[in-house]
Amino acid sequence: MKTLWQNCHITTMAHGTYSIIEDAAIVTSGERIHWIGPQAQLDQAGLDSVVDLGGAWVTPGLIDCHTHIVFGGNRSGEFEQRLQGVSYAEIAAAGGGIASTVRATRAASLESLYASAERRVRHLLKEGVTTLEMKSGYGLDLESERKLLQVIRRLGNTLPVTVRSTCLAAHALPPEFADRSDAYIDHVCQEMLPALAGEGLVDAVDAFCEYLAFSPAQVERVFITAQQLGLPVKLHAEQLSSLGGSSLAARYHALSADHLEYMTEDDAIAMAAAGTVAVLLPGAYYFLRETQLPPMDALRRHGVPIAIATDLNPGTSPALSLRLMLNMACTLFRMTPEEALAGVTLNAAKALGLGASHGSLEVGKVADFVAWDIERPADLAYWLGGDLDKRIIRHGVESSI
Repeated sequence: MKTLWQNCHITTMAHGTYSIIEDAAIVTSGERIHWIGPQAQLDQAGLDSVVDLGGAWVTPGLIDCHTHIVFGGNRSGEFEQRLQGVSYAEIAAAGGGIASTVRATRAASLESLYASAERRVRHLLKEGVTTLEMKSGYGLDLESERKLLQVIRRLGNTLPVTVRSTCLAAHALPPEFADRSDAYIDHVCQEMLPALAGEGLVDAVDAFCEYLAFSPAQVERVFITAQQLGLPVKLHAEQLSSLGGSSLAARYHALSADHLEYMTEDDAIAMAAAGTVAVLLPGAYYFLRETQLPPMDALRRHGVPIAIATDLNPGTSPALSLRLMLNMACTLFRMTPEEALAGVTLNAAKALGLGASHGSLEVGKVADFVAWDIERPADLAYWLGGDLDKRIIRHGVESSI
C-alpha cells in the first residue's frame, strides 16, 4: 500500500545536514520510504491514500541512543541531600548511590519494572522518539540482568518504538564481589554474557571504563568476550578522567564511546579512523554540574560523528526529554541546532548500528518521521520544554502516542 504524505517541507538529515527539500512530499510503501522529493516532481499514479501535512516541517523520527530507562526505586531524595550539602561519598557510604538502585532493582518484580519503565518511555515517544536504546546494568547478577533485559525486549514488543537492547553488566561492582573486581569480570565474561546472549536478549555489550568502575584491561576482556559472541560493543568512557577508554573502544570498532568529557585529541583521531560515534550526554553534564567540556573542536576537526542522548537514569540524568537535550547540547556544548538534530537522527542511528536503515529520510529507509508545526528546524532546539504540536509516523503508519 502506497501512501502520499504531502504539503510539507522536509529536512532529510542525509549526510548529517539539514538537506532541506521545500514544498516536498514523501511516498511510503508499507514500512519503507518509496519516494521523496519536491512535490512538483511526483508521479501520483498508483497511490492508495493521501495525507495532507498542512505545511509542517518533517524530520526523521528522533533516536535516543543511550538510556538506562529500566530500574527500580527512586533517588530524588539523594538529589535533595546533595543540594543540602551532603557529598556523594557520604551518600554512598550510607548505602545510597548506585547501590541503592541495585537493591531496589533486584527486589522489584518484572511486572513492576515494566510498568515504571513504560511510563518513562511514553514521555519520550510523545516527543517524537521512534527508536530507543535501553541498557541493563542495575542488576549486576545473572538473574537480575536477565530480568532487566527481558523487560527491555517486552517494551520493544509492546510499544510503538524500535528498541535496541544493551547488556551493561560491567557497570559497577556488586556488593557480593566487593574488592574482587577481576573475579566479577570473570563472572561477566564466563557466565553472564554467554547465557544472556544465548537467550537472544542482547543486541550490544557496554561497560563503564573509569577509575571508580573498571580498568581498560578489564573492559578489554569484556570486549573480547562480546567479539567471540558476535556482539558489537559500546563504552562509557572519559566521563571523569582520561584512561584511554575511547581509544580502546575504537580498537574494537565500537559502535560508540559515550560521555567523553576527558577524551584527548588522540582519542578523537582513533575514533574517526574506526567510525566510532561520539555520544555526548548533556543531561549528566548539567545534573552533575560538571565543568570539563567534551573536546568539540577535536571531534569536529577529525570528523567524528557526534550523537546526543538523554542518558536517562535515576542517579545522574533523570531526563525525560530528548528535545531538551538538543537545547543543552547547543547551550552547554556550543553545538549548532543542525549538529544537534543530526545527533538525535543520523548519528544516533549510527551509534546503534542502524545507520543503513534509520536516522535520515531517504528512499529504502524505514518510514519513521515526525511532522512538526514549527517555523524552521532550529525550533526543535530553541524551545525549552513544552509539547510541540506534531504528527508522529512510525513504519509508515501514524502513531496515536
